Amino acid sequence: MNQRRLRHFTVVAETLNFSRAAERLHIAQPALSTSIQKLEAELGARLFDRGTSGVQLTTAGRAALLEARRILFHGESLQRAVRAVTDGTAGQLRVGFVGSAIYHLVPTLIPTYRLEFPNVELILRDITSSATIMTMLNEDALDLGIIRTPLREPHAATLLTLQKDNLILALPPSHRLAATAEHEQIRLSDLAHEPFIMYSSGEASGLHRISMSVCEAAGFAPLIAQEATQLATVLALVASGLGIALVPEVVRGQTTLRTAYRQLQHAEVSETTLALAYLAGDESPAAARFLDLASRHQIL
Repeated sequence: MNQRRLRHFTVVAETLNFSRAAERLHIAQPALSTSIQKLEAELGARLFDRGTSGVQLTTAGRAALLEARRILFHGESLQRAVRAVTDGTAGQLRVGFVGSAIYHLVPTLIPTYRLEFPNVELILRDITSSATIMTMLNEDALDLGIIRTPLREPHAATLLTLQKDNLILALPPSHRLAATAEHEQIRLSDLAHEPFIMYSSGEASGLHRISMSVCEAAGFAPLIAQEATQLATVLALVASGLGIALVPEVVRGQTTLRTAYRQLQHAEVSETTLALAYLAGDESPAAARFLDLASRHQIL
């Protein structure tokens, strides 16, 4: 059904005057008359009675007017919906994130994004491994991923660094160093014989690699008492007294666990980052909006 002709029909029906309808539509009256005639031929019914007293809707015309308005309304709704998806203010956005993103980035970015783009269906996935997130990006199972770097495997994604963290030391509350002043810096090499809670090399490769390299730079290979995938689990094991751990500084003061944190000496400090991963040139409009928002909330 030609929506342009339906629009012509509804305006004539509202004005009951071809001249005024043509003025409102900004077309010539003969062209309007031709459009109505073609619509009547298409429907197989006369829509208007044209007489000396003016123009009146026929019974068929009155029935057609209700449907024409409905079709035009839904057509305009469809156009609005398509425009919204095209410009990124509607549609769906799938974001995967590693556990360490919950300490700042997720609570910061997600409420802001939902406030700015309430009509986007936001699907969040808590995923244990940055490597899994990268695989899901490549398989189009995610639009964006918040990952921990460095990555173990080469990849084709573009990374937008969102947050930089120095590693600090997490200690059980019963540890001898937990009684030291909070501003006191610890020399990691003095802890070479301590049991460490270490990140899984497969599922948490970014934090695993950076923690191992920091220990190696301090002159020792850590004694690994337990391995864990999620940062929250590492902290819980530390709080349970099973060992010490190197953790991103962002966790300080953001956990209810009874864990002590101490700075490492400057010479032993190492940096880790959280980054937003995406396939450049293939991102959806909603993903592009999220990227723009995220770039405004970088913590560098």
